[in-house]
Amino acid sequence: MSASLIQRTPQNWPEGWRPVDRLLAEWVMAHGGSEDLARWAGALSGAEGESHAALAIEDAGRFGVDPATRNALDDPTWVGDGSARTPFVREGEARLYLWRYWQAEHRVAAALVARGASSSEGGGLDDAALAALFGHADDAREASQREAVRRCSTARLFVLTGGPGTGKTTTVLRMLLARQRALGRPLRTRVAAPTGKAAQRLVDALRTGQSRLAGQLEGGEWAATLAAFESPDASTVHRLLGHHPGRQRYQRDASNPIDADLVVIDEASMLDLETLDALLDALPPQAALWLVGDAEQLSPVGPGSVFQDLVQVLEARAHGPASAVGNPAPLVRLAHSFRAAPALDAVNRALREGDATALQGALAASPELRHVPLADAAALDAALRDWARALAAESRFAPLPTAPEAARTAAAEALAALGTRQWLCATREGGTGSLTVNARLDALLRRSSDAATATPAGHYAGRRLLVTRNDPDTGLFNGDVGLCLADADGRLRAWFEGESGPRALPLGALPAHETAFALTVHKSQGSEYAEVAVLLPPDPKHRVLSRELLYTAASRAKRRLTLHADDAVIDACLDRPVRRAGGLHVRLAEALEASRTPGSMPS
Repeated sequence: MSASLIQRTPQNWPEGWRPVDRLLAEWVMAHGGSEDLARWAGALSGAEGESHAALAIEDAGRFGVDPATRNALDDPTWVGDGSARTPFVREGEARLYLWRYWQAEHRVAAALVARGASSSEGGGLDDAALAALFGHADDAREASQREAVRRCSTARLFVLTGGPGTGKTTTVLRMLLARQRALGRPLRTRVAAPTGKAAQRLVDALRTGQSRLAGQLEGGEWAATLAAFESPDASTVHRLLGHHPGRQRYQRDASNPIDADLVVIDEASMLDLETLDALLDALPPQAALWLVGDAEQLSPVGPGSVFQDLVQVLEARAHGPASAVGNPAPLVRLAHSFRAAPALDAVNRALREGDATALQGALAASPELRHVPLADAAALDAALRDWARALAAESRFAPLPTAPEAARTAAAEALAALGTRQWLCATREGGTGSLTVNARLDALLRRSSDAATATPAGHYAGRRLLVTRNDPDTGLFNGDVGLCLADADGRLRAWFEGESGPRALPLGALPAHETAFALTVHKSQGSEYAEVAVLLPPDPKHRVLSRELLYTAASRAKRRLTLHADDAVIDACLDRPVRRAGGLHVRLAEALEASRTPGSMPS
């Protein structure tokens, strides 16, 4: 760093700034910008660090900027209105953007609305065919599923949202069959998700559903369509786009599009702004895009909340003029849960609505639901000891049978038991983080295992493993959960679910991994467990707390739920819905309005 830059760099940057925030501020000053402008740049970087697509100008004080200095944003060399390229873009008194995020919002809004207003090739689905696909059952609980299947058959954009257990996967399978029938040939379908594990779960569920549906449709008009249906392979969104480490650009774009008739993105609530921008650019003009997810779950780690914004705008427009979004709107929300206990439905509804009174009533309505105030470390330790005893009683620590098929059957049962119970933590680090909980449960459960099978690396029979990096060589994805089990001769191997049943890997072949008795809430997205224990930090002001975080954690439970948290912390979650700063929802609404007039779509 030059002496002149050092002289121009103040020593009183806001205390909470990250190194990257200071770096951007210093870059602005090094290239002739004022100190006030540099502070705004650092604040904008800080907002990006919290996954905002922009800095809300009224919120600038929280990032260490005096709002009274906003006249620094009047410098046309640095800050523009988007009509010409400048480092930053200002939208009145509302938002300050990095150029690339401002551009991305405009491209995404225009691309989504253009797709939503046009139709794919093929015809629609008549009432008789729809009834046959649902087995001629007139179940009111499936009304929204029927509507999704009806609408998707000709849509180039379709959004399916709903909570856990509402039948999203079953609906997607029927949607795929309807789309294939409309097209008149087998679909070239690509299924992807922000994580490889989430994509694989959807594909596995589709294959299971295909087998189950075959019996229902046998001999009917859909039998041939189902027989011709080829279950797609799973992929991460980044792999679908041709991402390679070290490269700035994806291989797939408008000049080299994805080879597909249809792209299905599961867990779409985890999609960030830049990833969706790249995906829309890489889609062939006639391909359909289906976005599937729970709009009330956590927003993505990256910038923006694109799925949530899209659902919000489409639902607001659902009763508007048909020409605004196509006829009908390309969105269906599934509401009825087919799996969760009624008491848990009430909990999830209270959390979505931020209703503390309703939450208290729902928790008190069933002995399967508990709220345990986090009194002290001793109380938490007691809860973990009880949990470890229950896990030890349920787990299969004994060596597997000698016969290969018997061993695979026993391993399958042990892996199935992984869905029985799970700790979910709001944070990874700290006294209530997943690392701490895992270390404690690890120590307790190691004592319950056969000491003769334990390894110096810390593996033992019954240890749960979480893969933390995608590994093409082993076919394991970031987020895959497996189990250490001993062979008949006492040798430990790691077992994971596979397409054709459980498979074992030598411990030395495992990719990067850690203990998985406790997961962060983010890592749990897309999974469900019979029993869930949720652990929140004791500080009500902790930045990670939000309504979406608590809802995501609680909605992983299918039968039993325990909230380990103080009342003040739960109240803080309910009072703090995630509000990502950005203008995508505004641009979507504007683009929808413009699409009413032919030729008026914004560029």
